[in-house]
Amino acid sequence: MKGKDLLSIMDLSSEEINVMLSDAVDMKQDKWHSILDKKVLALVFEKPSLRTRVSFEVAMRQMGGHTIYLSPAEVGLGKRESARDVASVLGRFVDVIAARTFSHETVAELARWADVPVINALDDIEHPCQALADLMTVYENKGELKGLTVAYIGDGNNVANSLMLGCAMMGINFKIASPAGYNVPESILNAADEYAAGMDSSVFCTDKPAEAASEADVIYTDVWTSMGQEEESAKRREIFAGYKITTELMDKAKEDAVFMHPLPAHHGEEVTDEVLYSPASVVFDQAENRMHMQKALLAQMLGGLDVFFRRHK
Repeated sequence: MKGKDLLSIMDLSSEEINVMLSDAVDMKQDKWHSILDKKVLALVFEKPSLRTRVSFEVAMRQMGGHTIYLSPAEVGLGKRESARDVASVLGRFVDVIAARTFSHETVAELARWADVPVINALDDIEHPCQALADLMTVYENKGELKGLTVAYIGDGNNVANSLMLGCAMMGINFKIASPAGYNVPESILNAADEYAAGMDSSVFCTDKPAEAASEADVIYTDVWTSMGQEEESAKRREIFAGYKITTELMDKAKEDAVFMHPLPAHHGEEVTDEVLYSPASVVFDQAENRMHMQKALLAQMLGGLDVFFRRHK
């Protein structure tokens, strides 16, 4: 993993994900210290974010490294300066780049020209860091991954894409309910089917939320309107009206099912507050786990054998 880019969750193997899951669980229990002194992470953001920025900054600081945040105004990717030039310059200054962009082509271009690893911190196709934190959250709550069933209800967006792929890679059955025209891309579905076939799990698509939720271990949703789609808000609210997560829909899942959401939530749209703040909800554990999984990722990318284990006395 050291020195590799992470543009898609498919850039990882199941074994690498398992290693990072184990590392992240130990890090959350404060069992790890790492030697990332003088290592620098550049956050290149075209989109603002609470969880992505703070989780990366705190993760790097807790491991002894440093972070530089570059806002859209400071970089102007593709406008003020080309992605190629930004990557070439940053590669001379920093040790790793995390980019949050509108287009996958932009983060791919950064990775092509940077001499340091590039992490996809979200683009229009995938959100691999979120999927890694999601897998950790499922593992924490269920004690296993293989054989479980995750039901995603809503838009087949970047979060759904990475989550579907990550679940298939780890042997989790994945069911998704989306309205016609809002499904995951066929290329993502085909890749997930291939992973699932190799792990004796399945991927199931439907337009019926109750069908997806039936006997699921996890119910997952995301906003109906993502950043950059604001002009579609009214139309999407009408189309997705039947895809809201309610207590009635949660009741169709297993009795001990948990609810997950990557946040931020549009209260009263994709999920009721009754579910969002219910005992079944693990959304804030999920948010915290962004930091722990990113620590494990950064340690693998930058630390390698410099990371050492510290047992509690």
